[in-house]
Amino acid sequence: MTHELEHQPTVLVLDFGAQYAQLIARRVREARVYSEIVPYDISADEIARRKPAALVLSGGPASVYAEGAPHMDPRILELGIPILGFCYGIQEMALHLGGDIPRTDIGEYGFAELEVLEPECQLLEGLPKTSQVWMSHRDSVGTAPTGFTVTARTATTAIAAMEDSSRKLYATQFHPEVAHTQFGQEIIKHFLHDIAEIPAMWTMVNIIDEAVDRIREQVGTDHVICGLSGGVDSSVVAALLHRAVGDQLTCVFVDHGMLRLDEAEQVIHVFRDTFRVDLVHVQAEDRYLSLLAGVTDPEQKRRIIGEEFWKVFFDEAEKLKGVRWLAQGTLYPDVIESGSKHAAKIKSHHNLIPFPEGVHFDLIEPLKTLFKDEVRAVGAELGLPDEIVHRQPFPGPGLAVRIIGEITHEKLETLRRADAIVREEIGNWDLNREVWQYFAVLPDIRSVGVMGDERTYGHPIIIRAVASADAMTADWARLPHDLLAKMSNRIINEVEGINRVAYDITSKPPGTIEWE
Repeated sequence: MTHELEHQPTVLVLDFGAQYAQLIARRVREARVYSEIVPYDISADEIARRKPAALVLSGGPASVYAEGAPHMDPRILELGIPILGFCYGIQEMALHLGGDIPRTDIGEYGFAELEVLEPECQLLEGLPKTSQVWMSHRDSVGTAPTGFTVTARTATTAIAAMEDSSRKLYATQFHPEVAHTQFGQEIIKHFLHDIAEIPAMWTMVNIIDEAVDRIREQVGTDHVICGLSGGVDSSVVAALLHRAVGDQLTCVFVDHGMLRLDEAEQVIHVFRDTFRVDLVHVQAEDRYLSLLAGVTDPEQKRRIIGEEFWKVFFDEAEKLKGVRWLAQGTLYPDVIESGSKHAAKIKSHHNLIPFPEGVHFDLIEPLKTLFKDEVRAVGAELGLPDEIVHRQPFPGPGLAVRIIGEITHEKLETLRRADAIVREEIGNWDLNREVWQYFAVLPDIRSVGVMGDERTYGHPIIIRAVASADAMTADWARLPHDLLAKMSNRIINEVEGINRVAYDITSKPPGTIEWE
């Protein structure tokens, strides 16, 4: 399945190792060129059919000599398309074109000093004689294939870069896509814009215009329903669809009562009052609390909330006549992982929808070519407020996973007020863009305290704030002590029933970001 945009020059990234391929695709897009990831075993015929403007061969964790190592169709190198290979990619290029990759026990990991040997070469044109690069390899090319010029080396790697400009083939042993490589993005931009002659036209305006055209073509005169949660993805989907099809869109906002302070009101204001979207607001807090009464197991909470969401949603959907399409916020990483040969090892598709018996909608996924940062940029361009565009990661079950033990209306109100103070104060210190995620947790314990001259027996609030790049790993954020003191004082003074505040200094791993 391809998602290539018709009017955009496209760079295809051959995936020899997912963590590298996604990063490369993002770097290409940062150079304002549209990119897609394809499996390493894509055929030369399929590449030729798709007519990409350039190819990038990603790095990968395997040795080219390892049993079962991924290998590309060598005919791809003969298509005349500009190709740039990184790390494993340079070895693949050498392997198929007659170069030599000696087996060695000498690897190179981390920072290295790159020495440019051919200042007049194309790929490294304009780079200083020496610069810092990032290496991560054991195998390396010992002899370049016929026709290639060795253009750079390091102290350990004799062929750190090579090129055959007549065949438009370029490769580096180091990783230009990582931030540690000093001029990495400049190398990528130079390859794309100057060597492959691809214009920098992948902009938010073009993304929106092309998405709107595709939606209108796909939907026609049909009606669309969208489940609106107030999160970034569903909000951008709703705004984009509304621009494309106007009153053919109905949004259903299932308010399960587990949102943060004033979030439900914000969703209603933005979409009903500002964007004039046809919005069905289902106030279902009592329904959820009834189902959750006495439930303390976190997985059971998640299951109940998830199943009930779709029951409520489809109850409302059945009331609407003539709806054919169901919109959802699938992003490009979801598409990549769902289509991967190793998808089961990564995660199950989080947007899988359990249609009830006898109910069916065709899916429309207007964000499926975008990464998260691009979705945020699209939202800003569409006019969504900053509070939605830069909303922190927030679990689908909401505050239910931040209340340990049974969920009650009183506990929700307590946590909402405490969490609002945490978010307000971090914003006052201008740290809301620097800290990946921050929130309050209400544990199922009580402790003795003294307030005034009276003994108290109240709940603690735990503040959680983490620094992270992708939520796969995280470290606890080193918030200023004065900020922690301010939050603690305000929570204890302003939130009834709270007499103690603690700060969670656990990293991930061993902990998780959320508490449940």
